[in-house]
Amino acid sequence: MSDQHADLEWRDGAVPVSTRFDDPYFSLENGLAETRHVFLTGNDLPARFAPGFHIAELGFGTGLNLLATWAAWDASGQTTPLAFTSFEAFPISASEMARALATFPSLSPYADKLIAAWAETPTLETLPGLDARVILGDARETIARSGIRADAWFLDGFSPAKNPELWGADLLAQVARHTRPGGTAATYTAAGFVRRALSDAGFTVTRIPGFGRKRHMTTARMAAP
Repeated sequence: MSDQHADLEWRDGAVPVSTRFDDPYFSLENGLAETRHVFLTGNDLPARFAPGFHIAELGFGTGLNLLATWAAWDASGQTTPLAFTSFEAFPISASEMARALATFPSLSPYADKLIAAWAETPTLETLPGLDARVILGDARETIARSGIRADAWFLDGFSPAKNPELWGADLLAQVARHTRPGGTAATYTAAGFVRRALSDAGFTVTRIPGFGRKRHMTTARMAAP
């Protein structure tokens, strides 16, 4: 488990900003809308949801992506638990999570369960209703040991310019090796070196319109069997 924790400051009293990486955890405009645009629509979700579907994520952060996906999973009529694995090096505290997620009252039924489970253990072993797991530590080491095979990836580390460790070619090659045939990935960044690394790893990469002030974002897909 990671013995390191996030260092935060708060913008406008509601948006957490990492002082380590000088980057906000979610959009200052509308974090939930950003999550839905980038990670759900970017991975063609919820249309691809099916029993046994597995999402993996680089950067758990506040848990907003998990909550938005959980709500979409339930709304799509799925009756089996969603599998969701996230890799996080610097977990926030339960009180910080509660403060950040209070910004999104529509998700509060899910947020309440997440915050309670996070307070018990940030690995989310006690979270009801999901097959969820947060793997703490450096993703450059933990993905290889995880044994997962994801249908969709949320690549949500801090800005590549400020957190290059989560965007390196070796790590994105690990992402590719842990993606099922026909699986996808999406990220808010359109940085050229990220797109090249995804392509070199075996994904077909597409640049599409981004959220808010971001002109472009990236989607990627593995060849189907």
